[in-house]
Amino acid sequence: MRATHALDYLGMPEAELVGFARAGDRAAFRAIMTRCNQRLFRVARAVVRDESEAEDVLQEAYMRAFAAIANFRGEAGIATWLTRIVLNEAHGRLRRRKVTVDLDELETAQESAQVLNFPGMIRSDDPEADAARAQIRHILEHAVDALPEPFRLVFILREVEGLTVEETADHLNLKVETVKTRLHRARRRLREALDAQLADVMVGAYPFLGARCERISDAVLQRMG
Repeated sequence: MRATHALDYLGMPEAELVGFARAGDRAAFRAIMTRCNQRLFRVARAVVRDESEAEDVLQEAYMRAFAAIANFRGEAGIATWLTRIVLNEAHGRLRRRKVTVDLDELETAQESAQVLNFPGMIRSDDPEADAARAQIRHILEHAVDALPEPFRLVFILREVEGLTVEETADHLNLKVETVKTRLHRARRRLREALDAQLADVMVGAYPFLGARCERISDAVLQRMG
């Protein structure tokens, strides 16, 4: 009989995948992490605003989640369930270090964005163009980081992660109208800082794929023994 490899789990229906995870199947755990890593990393980073700490949040949240996987009843999707655990872990860290949001950073980001004038966002293999895009992404991430957390989370899930209003409301346990209001306010705050030329950089913000995705999955599985 052919052995089942981790790759076989990636296209598996969610309910079946969760069933394997409940049974302690490590390949199922890895597939869940692979599916959710980037979104959950972005959510964690939206709260703690630090990449290293966001990775720590992600690991701890996965450990808590997989220890309690038997309690997952499927009323919401697994990504929604994990998002709430990540948010709890991230907010717990903020409470412990008593971080306050510094809204002055938004003004700094706006000033930086106004100084830089990037022509055309044509993708190429030109190193200078790549450097310019990296700089634009830095401006984008800095400006988003400066948003108050409620606006920042909604903006990340809607504009960066590409969820619908309804999905965002489900992930954050908010009313649809609240999501719409917060997104409108987030866009208004960012409008002066971000030019329309940044639009095609949006989907690449806060990347967490490839080797980084593998590293976080390996770390969690190693801690699970």
